[in-house]
Amino acid sequence: MELHGSNLIGGATAATGERAFAAVDPRNGESLAPSFAEATEGEIDRALELATEAHRALKALPAEQRADFLDAIAAEIDGLGDELLDRASLETGISLDRLTAERGRTTGQLQLFAGMVREGVDRVVRDAGFTNRRIALGPVAVFGASNFPLAFSVAGGDTASAFAAGCPVIVKAHPSHPGTSELVGRAVLAAAAKTGMPEGVFSLVHGQGPEAGKVLVKHPDTRAVAFTGSLAGGRALFDLASRRPNPVPLFAEMGSTNPMFLLPNALAARRAEIADGLFDSLTIGVGQYCTNPGLVFVARGPDADALLGDLRARVAAAEPGTMLNAGIASAYRVALGGLSALAGVEVVGAETGTAAESACSAKPALLVTDADLWLAEARLREEIFGPATLVVRADAPGDFVCLAEKLAGQLTATVHADEGDHELCRELIPFLEERAGRVVFNGFPTGVRVNAAMHHGGPYPATTDPRFTSVGTAAIDRFLRPVCYQGVPDELLG
Repeated sequence: MELHGSNLIGGATAATGERAFAAVDPRNGESLAPSFAEATEGEIDRALELATEAHRALKALPAEQRADFLDAIAAEIDGLGDELLDRASLETGISLDRLTAERGRTTGQLQLFAGMVREGVDRVVRDAGFTNRRIALGPVAVFGASNFPLAFSVAGGDTASAFAAGCPVIVKAHPSHPGTSELVGRAVLAAAAKTGMPEGVFSLVHGQGPEAGKVLVKHPDTRAVAFTGSLAGGRALFDLASRRPNPVPLFAEMGSTNPMFLLPNALAARRAEIADGLFDSLTIGVGQYCTNPGLVFVARGPDADALLGDLRARVAAAEPGTMLNAGIASAYRVALGGLSALAGVEVVGAETGTAAESACSAKPALLVTDADLWLAEARLREEIFGPATLVVRADAPGDFVCLAEKLAGQLTATVHADEGDHELCRELIPFLEERAGRVVFNGFPTGVRVNAAMHHGGPYPATTDPRFTSVGTAAIDRFLRPVCYQGVPDELLG
C-alpha cells in the first residue's frame, strides 16, 4: 500500500497545511519517505464536525453492527501482513518479533471489545420507576504512544474501548511512526466502510509539534481525551482540558518508577533468580515500557551486596540498544548525567551527557544510592524513561514501610517475599495499594495482561484519574456516562 502522507478526515484525505515532516529510522538517522502533512485547524474542525454527526448516527445502529466494525478492524490489520510490521520496525527500531506479538495484542483487544459489545455494555438498572443506563460520551481524541506503535496507538486499547462504547475517535498520530499510523488508519477506514459506519466515526491527524494536539483537546466538540506519554505532556494536556469553557475528562497514563521491594528471606533464597528477572525486565524494549522497574529497595547485608554484584556485571556487559527516537535517547542520557553528578550516587554501565554511539543508542544503567539521599533528593524519585534502575539501600527491612510512605503514585509496585517475610508484607502491602494501581507479588511488572481483572492505572503522577484503567475490558468505563430516566416508558428508550 502506497503511503500518501495526508490526514484522514472521515473518509477523505486532506493536506492543505504548509508544514510537513518525515519519520526517521532511529537505527541510522535517515529520513523515511513520504513527508506527512501537519493538520490545520480547519482540518481538525472538519474531523470534529463529522465526528459529532457520527456520534448521533451511532446511537441508532444496533450493537451487533458496532461489534462487527471492531472485528473488521482486526481483520484489516491482519490483512496488512508484513508491510505493517516492516514499516513499524523502520520507524521505531523495534524488532519484528516484538511487533508481531504486539499486532496480536492489538487485534486481540479489538476482538475482546467486540465480544463485550455483543454481550451488552449499557448495564441497565431499573428500580421503582427509574431506569439507569450508560451512554457514550461523544467524540474522543486519542493520542498515539511512542513506545507501542500498534497496541497503544491508532487502533490500540484507547480507540478500541472508545469504539466499543459507541464514541467516534479522532487519533493524533505519534510523529515517531506516522507511516505505521497511516497504514492502520486506512485499515480502520476500510473496516468502517465494510460495516456501514457513519463517515466521521474515525479520523487521523498528524502533527510533529504540539499545535494539532492542543487544537484537538481545546475543540468544543471533543468530549474526552486519552493520552499515553510523558508526565510533562500529559499534564499540559490535562490543564488544557480542565481550563476549557466546558471542561472534559482527560485520561492520561504518564510516569511511574514501578518500585520493587526485595525482602530478606526471598533475597537469600532466590538472589540469582531475582537478579536475572530484574535485569530482563529492566532491559526489555530498551527500558521503554511504562512498567519498567526503575526503583528497587533492598536492606543492607551480604545478600544485597551479592545482588548488586550480579547486576553490576550484567549491566556492564550489556550491549547498547536503539531507543525510539533521538529526543527520548537524549533525555535518557541527560537524566543519567544529572544523577551521576550527585555525591552519593554510583552509576554503572551507561554513558551520560549527550554523546553516544548514535543519536538513538542507549546502554542499560544501574544506579545505587542510600535511603537517606533518596529521601532528600527529589530527582532520585523521578522516572528515568529508559533501561535504568535505581537501587536504594535501606539500613534494615523495617525501613521499607517508611520508604513506601514517601512514594508518589505508581502504575505498579512489586514485592518479592518468602513465607518468612509475610509479617513485613502485611505492614508493607497496605501502603503500596494506596500508591499503586497494581501490586505484583514475586514477579516483575513488565507485561500487562489484557483481561477483565487488569488495572493499568494509579494515583497521580502515574495517571490523571486512578479510578480508570487503559488496559483491559474496564477501559470502556472511561467513555460512558450514566443517565437516569424517571418514569420514561421502556419503548422510548430504544
